[in-house]
Amino acid sequence: MAVEFVGIDPNTDRDHCPTVWADADAQEILFQGWKPSPETQADCEASCPANGPVPDGEAIVRIPARMIQMIREACDAVERAQLR
Repeated sequence: MAVEFVGIDPNTDRDHCPTVWADADAQEILFQGWKPSPETQADCEASCPANGPVPDGEAIVRIPARMIQMIREACDAVERAQLR
């Protein structure tokens, strides 16, 4: 897996640092973010009842809006890999 670091939250305190990576080979984007509160997770699950609860192997993460450009860069990296 060739994971490319894209960016880290510019407001990080190094203890809480949402991060974005792109894996062009797998054509996936990886996120490190904050866990939502139990109330927020319940709201997410309730917003799509047909989907049910979040499975054990999956997670909801919070990423701050200030990281949108990094997320776009990760999307671009994965998209470029599809064109090769």
